[in-house]
Parts: sequence; structure tokens; C-alpha cells
Amino acid sequence: MKPIPPRGYRTFLGAALISVMGTLSAQAADVTLTGVPEDDALYSALRGGSLLVEQEALEENPPTKAEILAAAQADYKRLLAVLYDNGYFGGVIRISLDGIEAAKIPPVQPPATIDRIRITVEPGPKFKFGRARIAPVAEGTELPEGFASGETASLGVLKRTADAGIDGWREQGHAKAALTKQDLTADHPNRQINADLGLDPGPRLRFGPLVIQSESGVRRQRIIDIAGLPEGEIFSPSEIRLATERLRRTGAFNAVNLDEADVPTPDGTLPINATLIDAPLRRIGFGAELSTLEGLSLSGYWLHRNLLGGAERLRFDAEITGIGGGTGGTDYKLGVRFERPATFNEDTNFYALAQIEQLDEESFFSRQLDLEAGIERIASENRTYTLGVGLRTAENRDAFGEDKYTILTLPLGAEFDYRDNPANTLNGWYFNADVTPFLAVDGADNGVRTYLDGRAYRTFGDARPVTLAVRGQFGSVYGPDLDEAPADYLFYSGGGGTVRGQPYQTLGVPVGDDDVGGRSFVGVMSEVRVQATDSIGVVAFADAGYIGEEEFYDGSGEWHSGAGLGLRYNTPIGPIRLDVAVPTSGPSVDEDFQVYIGIGQAF
Repeated sequence: MKPIPPRGYRTFLGAALISVMGTLSAQAADVTLTGVPEDDALYSALRGGSLLVEQEALEENPPTKAEILAAAQADYKRLLAVLYDNGYFGGVIRISLDGIEAAKIPPVQPPATIDRIRITVEPGPKFKFGRARIAPVAEGTELPEGFASGETASLGVLKRTADAGIDGWREQGHAKAALTKQDLTADHPNRQINADLGLDPGPRLRFGPLVIQSESGVRRQRIIDIAGLPEGEIFSPSEIRLATERLRRTGAFNAVNLDEADVPTPDGTLPINATLIDAPLRRIGFGAELSTLEGLSLSGYWLHRNLLGGAERLRFDAEITGIGGGTGGTDYKLGVRFERPATFNEDTNFYALAQIEQLDEESFFSRQLDLEAGIERIASENRTYTLGVGLRTAENRDAFGEDKYTILTLPLGAEFDYRDNPANTLNGWYFNADVTPFLAVDGADNGVRTYLDGRAYRTFGDARPVTLAVRGQFGSVYGPDLDEAPADYLFYSGGGGTVRGQPYQTLGVPVGDDDVGGRSFVGVMSEVRVQATDSIGVVAFADAGYIGEEEFYDGSGEWHSGAGLGLRYNTPIGPIRLDVAVPTSGPSVDEDFQVYIGIGQAF
């Protein structure tokens, strides 16, 4: 006969078995909220703050009984915070699991089954602010509108008011401004909260030195130059945010943290402490895109993030396109680009590049070499300007015959990016302008090539959001006649970047039995994107393109168009795109449908 375990052991074992049963028998339980009318805004706020309600929606992976009990016991504090934030300071909260108050159930002994969850909230009377004062306040400080006599006495409003008062002083250089008084009294008969908040601005401080507190492969002086903190000038939180962003955008660091020193120095300056974690020095990447007509495109790159110890970047890119396609031969591109941040000042970068490229298209063949150097001015997180000088030499063959040319270029660029997410934009706009004057050294005429690209996005609805997206493109080659213009500077239409459904670069300017590119180009792309589920989207689109012989659009050229449907599958790196399109007008209207596969939205 086996010995009987002692009673304490049996008790522990029973508790363990109950816990395991609670873990294994997970299924969704019904959650009911009573005590507040469903059409009351407080009802929605309470449901939004409840972990139990959040768990109720987990149909695929329902919580265990232990997790339900933990959520119920946490909900007392969470729902009380919701009441306080809505002006209810005398509320009563009861949460029962199959009729048993959740607060009375030991956490290590969850019920074996939980079928009904009942949340009862008695909010009590609603309090409003009687007296609402904060002082002293810096000139120009905007306080929350809700912090006023007669408004709902919300703890959230009190916190935002204190934060706004402190931020107002900090923006004027008082880095150590703090909340020093918080007198709150309740007038129960009148259901009012009287609030008196006091601030201490502290001294007005100037920026001290940037102190590097971690080891880094980037030299200390280069870190200081890139951050660009204005040492000796009046303290400003926005300058710290800018310095943090400058260090991050170099790509040399995985993490950047700038903190103010706890205590200012006797001379009224405040040192800033920098903690940096270096990114891996080298990176390799690959990409692929498939089209039924244009074939397979493969690309890859190798990147060094800190070439000379000053956060310089060196990147090699290689690309092969047109593999197995029907748009001519195979195209090749090989390039190298060097970038040095904070070269002339903290927001101006230097770049230099070299690139060789072969384009074997149906309408022309080109081999070209580009050398270029210039500067990139980052005016803000949304605006960037570029100015460069370059040399291009090329050999071309098209309907006009073979020619060689060498030109000096002065590429100018401006980019405005106000999109909320460049990989999958819901709202915002984007505009890019590239203007390249060129001076003929041999075999060409002088001129100017212009390309403009504008995009706008607007999303409606929450449950199944619908996004309207439109893109407009404009191109022009001014100066040389069509037969003297660099062939690779001319414009074509058709394919994934211009008109989906039309074969790649099928619209040009007729010359005999062949086509050449046009000096003028107009493109319009439009999409309606519907988010059907959290991960799947459906897209309907229509595109149109124009090519003309003239320098600027005058309508004498030819239009073509295409339309189709697409699917999007959301991933952490952007949506996977599948588009199917057919031509709807133009010379190639009898062509078959085209399929496009890639990562990211079409534009």
C-alpha cells in the first residue's frame, strides 16, 4: 500500500490541478456591463478601458481562466481611472465571475469554468471644476480648454494642464521647470473640485556640452558635429529632438538617447548626455519584382555604415531587370554612392556617386556612365533639397540611328513628403521635382530636363477604411530637337510606373516603323483602396498616360489608358502587392492582361 501524502501536500496538489484545469479549459466568456446607459459616452469609455472586454474579442486565442481572473482583478483599478478621468469621484465598481466577486477569488485558484462575467458600475454624481488655476504660466502657453470653471473635473485634464504649463516654461529655456503645488479639494454638496496648481520655472539655462556616455565607433567630435546642439544658446526641447533625429538618420546607430543632466552647472549651462548604440557596420539586402510582360527584376546592395569613423556611408547597388520579359533585352545597373553627414553644417550632407547602366529597350539601346557630386540640404523632416554637378557620357541607338554624347549636368531636386507612412499611406501628400539643366560637351545640344511627381491620399472610415489615392506626373525636355535630345532623357508611357495594363514603354513618338521617346509626358494614376480585413486589402485602379513630340504638353500627342483590380496583404515591411490590369484605350488596346507583383503600394 502506497503512503498517503500529508494533508498540506494534497491541498497544494489540488490547487495546482485547479490552476492547470483553468489553463487548459480556455473559452470565450460573455461580458456584460451594467449601471451606465449604453448611449452614454461613459459606457463606451468604460468598455474601452476594460481588459475583460478586450479579452472577449479574442475568438481565435481565447484567454485561460487564470488570465480572465487576472484581467478582472486589474479592471477595478482601470475602470476607477476611467471614472476619475470623466469626473466621477464617488463610484462603486463590482465585477463578478459566475456570481462570485472577482476581488475575493485567490489569484492561484481561478474557477474551473467561467461562463458569465458581469461588470456593474455605479458612477455616482459627476463633478465639475469650481476653481481652476495654474500659475505662473509662461507667455504663449496654450492650456487645455477643459481646465476651466464649469468643465468636467477630469484627472486627465489636470495632468495635461500641468504638462502644458511645464512645457511652456521649457520652451522658453527654463529646462528644470516643475510642478511644486497641487491643491485639490472636493466640494461634495456642490459637486465641484477646486484645483490650484503651482509651477516653479527655475532659472533660464543655456545649452552646455554634449557628453558622450557610451562607446561608439563614430568619433566623438563627429557625433557632436552631426547632433548640432547649439552650445551656449538658450535651452530648447525642440533642439534636443532635432539633434536626436540627426543622429538617427545617419543610420550609424541602432539607438539614440539624449538626456538633460540632473543639475545645471554654476555658470547656468545644462550639459546634455548622449547614450548611443552602434548599428552593425555592414548590411546586405536583396529584392525582387515580377511582371508578366516586363519579366523578373532582381536587385541587391552592400552597405557600410561607418566607413571612415565619421558615420560615412558607402553603398554598392546592383540591379538586373527584364529577365524573361518581352520588353527588349536585359537591363543592367551597377552603382556606388558615398555619403558624409553634417559636412557643411548639421543639416547639409555631401554625396558622390558613380553609376554605369545598360538599357536594352524595344525602342532604343543605351549604355551610359554617370559621375556626380553634390549636397543634400535637409530643411525639416518633411523637406529636402539637393544640388549637384555631374558628367554623363553615353552611347545610344534608336530610330534616328547611333550617336554618342557627353554632357555636363546640374541636377536640382526638391522633395516634400507629408505622408503618414510612405510604404502604405493613408493620409497626406508627396511632391518631388527634379530639374536637370545640361550643357553639351560633345554630340548633343544644350537643354533642360524636368520631371515632377505629385501624390495625394485621403482615408475615410474606421471599421473598413477606404483610401482614395491619386498621382500626377509631368515630364519635359526643353532645348534640343527630338533627334538631338539624349535618347535616355526622353519619356515613354506604359507599365507599372505609368499605366498598368499597357505593355511596358509602348507609347512613344512614331518615327517611320519605330517609336522614340517624347519630349513631353503626362501621367495620371488613381486608386480606391478598401481594407477588407486587418491583413487583406482590395484595390480598384485606373491609369492614363500621354506622350508628345512637343517640349511642353499641347495635346498634339497621344493618350492611352489601363484599369484593373488588385489585392494587398499587409506585412511588417509593407503590403505585398498583386495587380491585374488590362488596356482600355490607345494603340495597344488589343493586348492581353498584365500582372504586377511587388512589395509596397503602387505609389
